[in-house]
Amino acid sequence: MKKRYLDQASTTYPKPECVAKAVYEYMTGNGSNINRGCYEQAYETEEVILETRELLCELFDGPDCKNVIFTKNVTESLNIVLKGFLKAGDHVLVSAMEHNAVMRPMRQLEAMGVSFDRIPCTMQGELILDEMQKLLKPETKAVVMMHASNVCGTILPLKKVGEFCKENSLKFIADCAQTAGVLPISMKEMKIDVLCFTGHKGLMGPQGIGGFILQEEMIEGIEPLLSGGTGSISHTEEIPDFMPDRFEPGTLNLAGIFGLHAAIGWILETGIEVIHEKEMALTALFLEKIKDLDPRGEKVKLIGKETVQGRTSVVSIQTPGRDFSEVAYLLDKNYGIMSRVGLHCAPSAHKTLETYPTGTIRFSFGYFNTEEDVLFTVKALEELLWN
Repeated sequence: MKKRYLDQASTTYPKPECVAKAVYEYMTGNGSNINRGCYEQAYETEEVILETRELLCELFDGPDCKNVIFTKNVTESLNIVLKGFLKAGDHVLVSAMEHNAVMRPMRQLEAMGVSFDRIPCTMQGELILDEMQKLLKPETKAVVMMHASNVCGTILPLKKVGEFCKENSLKFIADCAQTAGVLPISMKEMKIDVLCFTGHKGLMGPQGIGGFILQEEMIEGIEPLLSGGTGSISHTEEIPDFMPDRFEPGTLNLAGIFGLHAAIGWILETGIEVIHEKEMALTALFLEKIKDLDPRGEKVKLIGKETVQGRTSVVSIQTPGRDFSEVAYLLDKNYGIMSRVGLHCAPSAHKTLETYPTGTIRFSFGYFNTEEDVLFTVKALEELLWN
């Protein structure tokens, strides 16, 4: 049975061939650490790491490449930034669509004296901008917000939020897990102070590599969450005060960075616009075909926006008369279609979309999916829901 992978929002698959090749060549032909060896091979490794920082700055219109910090994933990035920046008495605004990568750190911080309010969103996942001003307090310090929903794909207006933050002297921390590598992102134009990303989704890299990018004025305001050896100023036990060493103790996932280096090169060569256009064409086809899918006289329920305007390639549905988990299981077992079912680590979003606590079946399309994948999936859904 042919397998069809439609869980791209979880992690992209397959990766471009150059990604696996880059990881393999590093592991078999180099393997050196950085900042710890005074030999040519180590310097060659450091050159690729530096180039990757530069590529990320190019991709996101970021500041100096030394302000690119590598972590394991976007969750670690958000934890480092939020827990290092916020203090007891601070207040934060988040959207009502946030993932637990934001909400669980915020709940921990709440127990330590940090408060937050949720900016309301519509049942399509759209941010209600007019409500932001009403939620401001004298102690409000930042807005923390995702760029696009991992549940329904709705894109949030980061540029307008960034302008609001600047007008009100707030810091803007953006979670770009679902959009990095898929949508154009400019830290400068969107007035983003900290951009957090993961490497294994739209950036097409391996799992286990992510990071964040800081504007210069944010550096001293974030207390490092982790500390240890950096290979620099080893004569002292104090944390380095310079970048990127201030936030990068221990050994980095160098194989992952080599893979990410190759992946970003592939994205820049292919073109973000080309990637996005193909993903949205597949999404449009899926949306068109499921809108009239009404076995037993009850239509499949689409969650969120009904068109491709203002959304990514993430589509959630609910199936009439059939348990969601059973449908997802049978799609895999009988048809080889891999999707995701449940709450997708985002209970706040599901409460906003009124799909809590049951959740949804989520399909997410990537550059390497095909129209045939989409049409086969719609046919499989129709057969399952009729039986």
